[in-house]
Formats: sequence, structure tokens, C-alpha cells
Amino acid sequence: MQEILTVGSPRLTRPATDSKVKVPLIEMKAATKKYGSRAAVSDVTLVIYEGEFVCLVGQSGVGKTTLIKFLTKQESPSSGSVFVAGRNLADLRGSELPYYRRKIGVVFQDFKLLPQKTVFENVAFALEVCGVARADILRRVEKVLDLVNLGRRKNNYPSELSGGERQRAAIARALVHGPKLLIADEPTGNLDPVNTFEIIDLLYRINQKGTTVILATHNRQAVDRIQKRVLLMKSGKLVSDQKTGKYVI
Repeated sequence: MQEILTVGSPRLTRPATDSKVKVPLIEMKAATKKYGSRAAVSDVTLVIYEGEFVCLVGQSGVGKTTLIKFLTKQESPSSGSVFVAGRNLADLRGSELPYYRRKIGVVFQDFKLLPQKTVFENVAFALEVCGVARADILRRVEKVLDLVNLGRRKNNYPSELSGGERQRAAIARALVHGPKLLIADEPTGNLDPVNTFEIIDLLYRINQKGTTVILATHNRQAVDRIQKRVLLMKSGKLVSDQKTGKYVI
């Protein structure tokens, strides 16, 4: 039985390692991004496999956000390459980008919820703009709200929610497309310790259901407790890759 993170628990207990063949989801090869003479990201090479939970850590301005923007195709490397699910992102045409981005869920520190829409409407809107049938929208939104434990709050507006509830609503919206990859960029930066642990626990459970999770964070305690792979960046470079590491800068 795997232990779930609580405020009082020292760590998350990892399930037994299985013998499944690892399938690369993300591959970066000497990825570099320069703005003039300054390198925001320099010569980053890494592989992230399907089903992994990866913590991306480092001080502000070291290149974490640029690395994430490579994956969302908001930025492209000046040199090197980025592959997602075997596809070189440099080959993506503009018309393909909306379809590609639906396969990636992104959660931000500031939630980015639409204030005039209820929780249900915020999550549903992500499907409505894609032309999904109403019956399918209802089914998928109800399912994902149950996953994040917000079913009873579905008719509330963001202003009526706590910070933790707003972030769970944002996670639901990111998951409603059924993405293979969930990127959480400082998702607990505006939360108190109790809500922080609830969000980290939720991300952990989402990962256990098979979704690859990348957590960019400054939260030392969360990283140390979750005991997952840790990538450390300094000055645009990937300087450490620990399989079950701790937050060490």
C-alpha cells in the first residue's frame, strides 16, 4: 500500500519498481537558447520517460521557464533539438500547434481561471473551444472534477474558492483533454503549507494514474518529501540529475 503525502508524513513511499520497458516521452539534445550574447539555456541534454514524475529545481532566472517553453512550443532552441513523443518540435507547422498543445496540460502559479465563469464552466471551456460534443463535455468535466475533489464546488466562481481550490480547478482544466504530459510551473507558489501538500499529493496521484508530471518548483520540502527524480539547473545548464533526489542548490 503506497502512502499518500500528508502534512505530518516524512515522505511519500514509492511503489515497487516494475520491469516495464521505458518509453521516452521527452528528449532534448544539446538544446540551447540565446538572447543576443546571453544563453538562457545552454547545451541541455536529457530524456524524460513516459510515466515519470520529475522535479525541475533551481533559483530564479536559471532557465527553468525557458525549458518549459520549449515543451509548450512558446520558444524554440537557437540550436539543438527537442523531441516530444518522437516528434521533433522544429518540424511542427503552425496549423499543428493547437492540436499538439492539447496533449500537454499546463498549470501556473497564478491559476489563470476566468473570473466570470464557474469552476465547471472554466474546465468545460477548454473543451468547448475545440468543438467537443456537449454530452462528452459533461461526462469529462464531471470525471475530472471528481478526481481533484471539486465536484461540490463546481457551481462556484473563482472568487468564492480558497487558493488551494483554485489551483485544483486549474489542474482539472489542464487534465480535461487527457494529456500525456502535465507541466506544473510553481503551482504552490501562492499557497500556504497545508494547501501546498494537498496540491503535491494530487500531482502525485495523477502521476500514479500514468500521466507524466514535470513540477518546476522552489519548494524544498515538497521536493524532499516526494522523493522523485530531481533535475537541478544553474546558469542555464543542467548540472545534476538525481533519480530519487532532494532539493539541493
